Amino acid sequence: MTLSETSLKQTPLNAAHRALGAKMVPFGGWDMPVQYRGILEEHRAVRSRAGLFDVCHMGEVEFRGAGALPALQRLTSNDVSKLQIGQIQYSALTTEAGTFVDDLTVYRLAEDRYLTTLNASNVEKDVRWMREHGKGAEIVDLSGETGLVAIQGPRALEILQKLTPVNLAAIPNFWCTRGTAAGEEALLSRTGYTGEDGFEIYLPLHRVAGLWSALLEAGAPLGLVPCGLGARDTLRLEAKMALYGNDIDDRHTVLEADLGWIVKWQKGDFIGREALARQKAEGIRRKLVGFEMVGRGIARPHYPIVVGVERVGEVTSGAPSPWLNKNIGLGYVAIEHAAVGREIAILIRDQPVAARIVQTPFYKRAR
Repeated sequence: MTLSETSLKQTPLNAAHRALGAKMVPFGGWDMPVQYRGILEEHRAVRSRAGLFDVCHMGEVEFRGAGALPALQRLTSNDVSKLQIGQIQYSALTTEAGTFVDDLTVYRLAEDRYLTTLNASNVEKDVRWMREHGKGAEIVDLSGETGLVAIQGPRALEILQKLTPVNLAAIPNFWCTRGTAAGEEALLSRTGYTGEDGFEIYLPLHRVAGLWSALLEAGAPLGLVPCGLGARDTLRLEAKMALYGNDIDDRHTVLEADLGWIVKWQKGDFIGREALARQKAEGIRRKLVGFEMVGRGIARPHYPIVVGVERVGEVTSGAPSPWLNKNIGLGYVAIEHAAVGREIAILIRDQPVAARIVQTPFYKRAR
């Protein structure tokens, strides 16, 4: 292990990843597995069977007390007051300009207790923002003591059910419940970042290794494989799930990111509401769209998007789709070029390669 590797943060599963032959890479300050047997195999396993992900690097912050709800209502774009106990929502932590501090999930755990889950590279920034703008709530950063693994895919429920007395089938999508998993107290959440059914399991950080091993053992007969960041990225891209730092950031608004459905105007004031309302009234000038390559080539982040000789946008994410067997991508384009079916081109090494804007998500699982 090199000096640079030792300076990276490690999850409790680092040794397990290396024992399984994972290729490790730096990611958001962490030493994380990018793949084990290969991105294609891992991606296809999640779509057809099940995959297991280490997501202990993600951040977890609780809001507690009578001021928790008002604080979250001001900080986020979605309407937290609509959450029942055990329910979860996807939302945005917004700037005054209506852009992203981060995207996050918000869990209502009890009457005056909420859990938020944050992107790994943003935890310090997010917590600082929350404490500065979320006055009145007790804000507790639990990232350093919370472990998180995700089991995803059509056989995820069957595999996890072997390890818990909780009736997993009774948990709706974007709901959670307390229970045990492999004998450990845990929060079982029917959520994920792959476009497949599955569960994210929160438990004390020092208990994660036991759960990881138990899941791999229970899932082996059903085709479960460990998966790295590579497959996580191609899976989320097929499902058009935005990646902070690529598709969403502090330069693009929630409306431009095609996430207007997480802006709840009727809830009243929140940070960025005025800017977003103004932009809605005036009309957005650019929009995040999905495209598929028509010509031969793979679109990569920051490649220009052109129509004729005019630059009309920029690629934010792009990769071969292992499940759809085509090259796909996301990018912001000027609104007049954003319609589905529009012919565009991606400049790849200064050569225009034909592409077409398509309906997203690229992939949607059968219900």
